[in-house]
Amino acid sequence: MTLPPIKRFWKLLKLYRQEIKQIYAYALFIGIVNLTLPLGIQAIINFLQTGQYTTTWIILVGFVLMGIAITGILQILQLRIVENIQQDLFARSAFEFAYRIPKISFLQLDKIHTPELVNRFFDTVTIQKGLPKILIDFSLAVFQITFGLILLAIYSPYFIILGFALAFILWVIFKITGPKGLATSLQESKYKYQLAYWLEEIARVNRSFKILAKNKYHLNKTDHIVEGYLGSRENHFQVLISQFRLFIGFKLILAAGLLLLGGILVFQEQMNIGQFVAAEIIIILIINSVEKVLRIIDTIYDVLTALDKIGYVTDLKLDKNGGTAVINSEEGLSIIAREIVFGFSDEKRKILNEVSFKIAANEKIVLAGKSGSGKSLLLQILAGIHSIEDGELYINEIPFSNYERDNLYTSFGVAFPTNQIFEGTFKENILLGRNVSDKEISEALKFLNLEEYLVHQPDGIETLVDSGGRRLPRSIIQKLLIARIIINKPKLLLLEDPLQFIEEDEKKIIIDYIMDEKRKWTVVVVSDYYYWEEKCNRIIELS
Repeated sequence: MTLPPIKRFWKLLKLYRQEIKQIYAYALFIGIVNLTLPLGIQAIINFLQTGQYTTTWIILVGFVLMGIAITGILQILQLRIVENIQQDLFARSAFEFAYRIPKISFLQLDKIHTPELVNRFFDTVTIQKGLPKILIDFSLAVFQITFGLILLAIYSPYFIILGFALAFILWVIFKITGPKGLATSLQESKYKYQLAYWLEEIARVNRSFKILAKNKYHLNKTDHIVEGYLGSRENHFQVLISQFRLFIGFKLILAAGLLLLGGILVFQEQMNIGQFVAAEIIIILIINSVEKVLRIIDTIYDVLTALDKIGYVTDLKLDKNGGTAVINSEEGLSIIAREIVFGFSDEKRKILNEVSFKIAANEKIVLAGKSGSGKSLLLQILAGIHSIEDGELYINEIPFSNYERDNLYTSFGVAFPTNQIFEGTFKENILLGRNVSDKEISEALKFLNLEEYLVHQPDGIETLVDSGGRRLPRSIIQKLLIARIIINKPKLLLLEDPLQFIEEDEKKIIIDYIMDEKRKWTVVVVSDYYYWEEKCNRIIELS
């Protein structure tokens, strides 16, 4: 269930309950200490009116200055706590994204470009910047307004009535304009991410847009998205302007009510001049606090919108991992499929409909069939990327769902046509954090003839590879992916066109190695290259 932004905000605050209690405790003391300024000035004026120079006057001045100093110290302590929250929030968000993205159910990502989701991480910075204003400035402003009205109420009970009336007016303003302001902020953010995604698409296929730049399609689409963003931005600004106008009216009512009421009380001799000056200082503090609340409203909208955008990622369902079974066999894995069914939710036709087959341990299989018969999809199901709708899939005669996923995946070696090279060294791309001896790495590199290539790199196997291996030959990329698979001695190899760009003689050597009967692994491969079929035990035809 999707949570509204307000509930997400309260959920976030619960994580830092103790820290926020401290911030509010300091804000409470600051609000109380700030009252020493008008009270001290009131007392000083009363002493000045006597015309006598006494040490009491000096003590009162020191009392006011001490209040200002204590306020400053408490504000520094607040900033330290908020900084700790900001740092923790950034780290928490980073690990949340890093943990969730590989585990998000692929069925949910079918119509989503995953890198676009990562853009939402930058809203963490928006929350970081907004929290100090909300937790410190907003809370302090609210406390100052509250304590100011309480102090005025001590001077006269009429101020109590005025205070309740002003609080009601504020509530009405937020009630009327708040939801619309949040809705326009969310719409503005939608176009912002749409534009960022489109610019990433231009960068991704920049060669095509470079050649066909004359048609200006990329500019026209950018113009369309920017137009939508500016329209949404203007709508949001109009809400802020309307709130600002209402707050100007509110300030006028507040100032007029407090000044007139204070003046009347002085004329009626219910307040002295010192009390009136103190009341005027309190009134100025209240008005300044109201202005501070107004300036923070846009920040509140930004934070709520950011939480909603990040929440879209955290709401995506993760792969189920409720099993406890583990792989203990030294042999390859056996596979049994019994009437498995799979189809995408927005398609009427089932891509795999009651498909059944058996693959023995250590058997070498080629999946064959016409285009669209579901070969690639079946590989992804066997790899655990997609979950079947009906039927049952067994690994070593145990239902797939009964396995502990992380343990099961360590027994898999998977290669799909998509480029899986990330920015890191050659060694990091091969190992992915696994603990493998240098001797085993050297044997794999020698077998794949990668040593000859790496010897010409500036740092050998520690040479940095850019994202996607943009400057690497496609044959080297495929060899790196094969090295990544075989280095861990998996029990099940799932391969789709893994050697497409490798030279003929090297390709046959690798196939001989993978399909060797002595290898204690099961192989399921999808490829049109004839030599796979020559070396396999059996061909499974999908129709």
